[in-house]
Amino acid sequence: MQTVLKACELLSDELLLKMYREMVLARLFDSAMVKLQRAGKVAAYTSSEGQEAVSVAAVNAASPLDWIFPTYRETGAFIARGVPLETLIARQLGRVGDPLKGHEVLLFGDKRYRIVTGPGPVAAHIPVAVGFGYAARRKGEDCVMLVFFGDGATSKGDFHEGLNVAGVFKTPTVFICQNNQYAISVPRHQQTASETIAVKAEAYGFEGVTVNGNNIEEMYKIVSRAVEKARNGEGPTLIEAITYRLAAHSTADDPTKYRTVQEVEMWRSQDPITICRKLLIEKNLLSDEKDNQLWTSLRQMLEQKIEEVEKTPIIPPMSIFEDVYSTPPWHLREEFSDVNL
Repeated sequence: MQTVLKACELLSDELLLKMYREMVLARLFDSAMVKLQRAGKVAAYTSSEGQEAVSVAAVNAASPLDWIFPTYRETGAFIARGVPLETLIARQLGRVGDPLKGHEVLLFGDKRYRIVTGPGPVAAHIPVAVGFGYAARRKGEDCVMLVFFGDGATSKGDFHEGLNVAGVFKTPTVFICQNNQYAISVPRHQQTASETIAVKAEAYGFEGVTVNGNNIEEMYKIVSRAVEKARNGEGPTLIEAITYRLAAHSTADDPTKYRTVQEVEMWRSQDPITICRKLLIEKNLLSDEKDNQLWTSLRQMLEQKIEEVEKTPIIPPMSIFEDVYSTPPWHLREEFSDVNL
């Protein structure tokens, strides 16, 4: 059954402050990476500006032992999980600290933090997350799978196949659809004729929930409930987080071609960071002065980390051949001798 839920319990003050800091850091990180891309130091980038509350709240609602299946727009999730900034920066700059050795620049994964590298094809990771959950339960492991995707992914066959299997076998999977209103340039109303995306879960026999993805309190509460259900063997949940991508789809996109300035400004008034900041000020946990100090200190820390990573070695070009063959075949060995890498 589809339900629309709102948070009825407050977070602890400490956790709320922690998540605010993580959202701010994600915003600053995205802004810095876009600037580095414009300077020719980063190949391409996909900003999560405007969507930070969804992934930050979700990861904080989960256990460190739960697995994350991200898309290419989960900066907040990585920061909330504790991935060092140096690692994330090295990933973008192609430095030796990148666990993926420069492969698939828009995607990220690191099994040390239980983050599974996202796929290039949209929605292809959804059945994988379901399979992970099924296997974990058979092995007696106490872990839940958080799988993130956009509204555009719900038009792909992998989405429906994944939800069908999850419903049949009641896998410990929490499906988190970041409905940011656009699949690149395709608006949500051209993506599906259903009233909501959450209602699609009903066809597969489990609960679908619609939540304000820009309200970190509501998002945290809903994901916490879904994670608890999954952990207790009560099956999966599809969460439709209503949010908005304030930035371009990527550094190669021009969003003015398909949306108006008025629309963007309307959603900017619902910025998740602004909403959380107002809540913290109302609770006397933050002041304008402390907030300015936070932004300044995080910006300075990020700039310092970038400078440090830029001084580290670039990933050797030959690394593109690693992690594919245990022993390179003869034809590759011949090619190695023909190139100066």
